[in-house]
Amino acid sequence: MIIISNVLVAYFSASGVTKNVAEKIANENGYDVFEIVPEEFYIVADLDYTNKDSRSTIEMNDKSFRPPIVETCDVSGYDTVVIGFPVWWYKAPAIINTFIESVDLSGKTIKAFYTSGGSGIDKCVSDLQATYSGLDFAKGTRFTRDVSKAKDWIEG
Repeated sequence: MIIISNVLVAYFSASGVTKNVAEKIANENGYDVFEIVPEEFYIVADLDYTNKDSRSTIEMNDKSFRPPIVETCDVSGYDTVVIGFPVWWYKAPAIINTFIESVDLSGKTIKAFYTSGGSGIDKCVSDLQATYSGLDFAKGTRFTRDVSKAKDWIEG
């Protein structure tokens, strides 16, 4: 990955919604982008939150589980790392922990955005802050199709 900005937008997307938003934010503002890709892709049945035996439910119920990712990236050249994800069970998906633990985010400003129809991000960010108390998480926000305020939020 060639660094062209001081902002990295890293994202995980199970259904494509977060991918579309993350790429739009990066493209419209000249930020670098990195997709957090699971070694095993999630299929629709994996994402069924009503099924206690679905893959995502099992992962979210095990606080120590870290789904393997295909690759990680070097974040050393970035001041700000924006992490995008869908909200699962009022939390960041477990794969976000995998990513955070695969890179050195110390000294970076970390901003989380989410794509969700109804859940908020405050619990997600407070959980991440509690788990990674040495990192600097800023207030998170929600984006849908309209990312016109992304630059102000990220750089402000």
